[in-house]
Amino acid sequence: MSSVKSINTILIANRGEIASRIIRTCKKMGIRSVALYSDADRGTPYTREADQAVHIGGNELATSYLDQEKIIATAQKVGADAIHLGFGFLSENAVFAKKVQDAGLTFIGLRPEAIEAMGSKSKAKDIMRKHEVPVIPGYQGDDQSIETLSAEAIKIGFPVLLKAAAGGGGKGMRIVEAEKELKASIDAAKREAVSAFGDDELIIEKYFPSSRHIEFQIFGDKHGNAIHVLERECSIQRRYQKIIEESPSPALSDALRNEMGAAAVRAAKSLSYDNAGTVEFILSDKNEFFFLEVNTRLQVEHPVTEEITGLDLVQMQIEAAEGRPLS
Repeated sequence: MSSVKSINTILIANRGEIASRIIRTCKKMGIRSVALYSDADRGTPYTREADQAVHIGGNELATSYLDQEKIIATAQKVGADAIHLGFGFLSENAVFAKKVQDAGLTFIGLRPEAIEAMGSKSKAKDIMRKHEVPVIPGYQGDDQSIETLSAEAIKIGFPVLLKAAAGGGGKGMRIVEAEKELKASIDAAKREAVSAFGDDELIIEKYFPSSRHIEFQIFGDKHGNAIHVLERECSIQRRYQKIIEESPSPALSDALRNEMGAAAVRAAKSLSYDNAGTVEFILSDKNEFFFLEVNTRLQVEHPVTEEITGLDLVQMQIEAAEGRPLS
């Protein structure tokens, strides 16, 4: 059973809107907030909203918001007992999460082992299969030769989607409509994957042209509890980037919502989930749903869920990190 360890000061290792969002909840909870800023962010609103603002470095991200040692040292210097990363930057970096814990600080986010497990699409799919979460038919394997990838794509049946195993955000993704497009598409996807993620491994999935993109907000605590907090519909996209999110989804019946929500909770429990996250699904035009990925952090789109539920997801994150059970 996890004991409760109250958080008094949070270092917010981010900038802009998400830093302001975290600061608002800190004020509500009576927690001291410390913001970081680079040269480019000097004097911006969030630095004035925080109880304290500390200069972290120059305009280069590598010397500011991505400088792991400097962030931890700053947290210790200002007397912070926890670090919140918001989204982006280091928010899904398992190595940094572990460093924060090793430094005796509380990481407001998911445990490092679960972040690492979901960092690989191939490993994530394996875990989901074992816990009866539907997975898109496809290929993931060590044999990345053009011959094997081509044979597997033909076996799956066109159209197929090539995806970088190590990444997201639309990088290293190609829709392949026919066999004649395969070689050029695989070469292009591999080049883009290695450029973006330093890893050219690809996975192949069946592509559903008329599908919807539905994501479920999940939450867990250190006591073994896991829940979902409804869904967000994010099917309107451009270049695999979400443009509009709405909730509830107009595409889901109550029965389908319950079925998908139960799968999202199984996904959370498979990882011993202990903070905020999102399970993303593809929903086919035949109402079949398949696991896409787990985002092991607070999503950019979390205010949509807050608006329809009245919940403060940042407060829930802080309370879960303190060891408090979900209520």
